[in-house]
Amino acid sequence: MKASLIKDCRNFLHSEDGAVTVDWVVLTAAVVGLGTIAGAVVWSKTGTATEHIATFIGERSVNTGVF
Repeated sequence: MKASLIKDCRNFLHSEDGAVTVDWVVLTAAVVGLGTIAGAVVWSKTGTATEHIATFIGERSVNTGVF
């Protein structure tokens, strides 16, 4: 019984089945992190552009007369 338990523990420690899962979790976390950073950069730049566009459009008048 004891030899079987030690053998099972040794097999578990040398098994690499879970390593692939850990790799995918780390890779996915890295992709999500980079996506978040890229989204933050785009969001900050589009906010400034949106303000400029709103100001430009707000200064224009609309001709409602008949052609």
